[in-house]
Amino acid sequence: MASLCVSAPLKHSSLLPPSSFSLSPKTLLSPRSRSLRSISPPPLSPIRALVSSASPASKPFSHGSLESQSYFSSPLSSPFDSFSPASSDPQTPAAAMRGAESDVMGLLLRERIVFLGSSIDDFVADAIISQLLLLDAQDHTKDIRLFINSAGGSLSATMAVYDVVQLVRADVSTIALGFAASTASIILGGGTKGKRLAMPNTRIMIHQPLGGASGQALDVEIQAKEIMHNKDNVTRIISGFTGRTFKQVEKDIDRDRYMSPIEGVEYGIIDGVIDRDSIISLMPVPDKVKPKLNYDEMYKDPKKYFTPEVPDDEIY
Repeated sequence: MASLCVSAPLKHSSLLPPSSFSLSPKTLLSPRSRSLRSISPPPLSPIRALVSSASPASKPFSHGSLESQSYFSSPLSSPFDSFSPASSDPQTPAAAMRGAESDVMGLLLRERIVFLGSSIDDFVADAIISQLLLLDAQDHTKDIRLFINSAGGSLSATMAVYDVVQLVRADVSTIALGFAASTASIILGGGTKGKRLAMPNTRIMIHQPLGGASGQALDVEIQAKEIMHNKDNVTRIISGFTGRTFKQVEKDIDRDRYMSPIEGVEYGIIDGVIDRDSIISLMPVPDKVKPKLNYDEMYKDPKKYFTPEVPDDEIY
């Protein structure tokens, strides 16, 4: 009695149910045959049929092809199983630097420190405002230290930061280092009175807002009125936190006016200077500052010109 056998068993036939397909007479060969000529694909399940019909172009099924091997790999496989997330590109030095900067900013925020170290534009102002609001929401009973090293920038962006400094319930201790000029000096002077400080080698500069106009005569007139409004607004703000009259401040900011930290204390923009060893004693209100000071004597022995009223440990 002759026996029939399949010359080459299917590689993944154990994964398919017995009734999934049947061998046609053409696939029944003699024992001497070592290959299958062709094999018909199993019937598609409703889900597979739906996916198959949705594909834009279907390729013919052939034994040994890539499609047939992936098809028989798992009876529950899905066309979406082959998708894998794209591998991320290696981190560039610039991206690594940005990541390091964000890590540093995060560590500073834990210590309730905000650093303004660039020109002030809308992007920088949004970042400073977000940090101030966050720290105030976390704990408004603790001070926020705002370090400033900036040559100024956009007046509208500066006014936004200044208003938030006035808005938050927490005391904002402003500390100038390097250069605090133009609109940055407004943020410096807008800190909590008694907690506005500067490093010994800081330079402070105040001046009137800058601007220009071009176009039709009416447009130039409109822009000129806006510039005068900004000048009056800046004069009023500086007059408010320095204790000086509007007319005096208007005259002082008519041209660039540079100040040393000691001169900044006399003018009323800051309240004290951070010495190498400790913080020089703070003045509680600017109107108590003597109008005339001997700067040469102050540089020799600055501590005798200031009466300590706020302990150093309460500044931070």
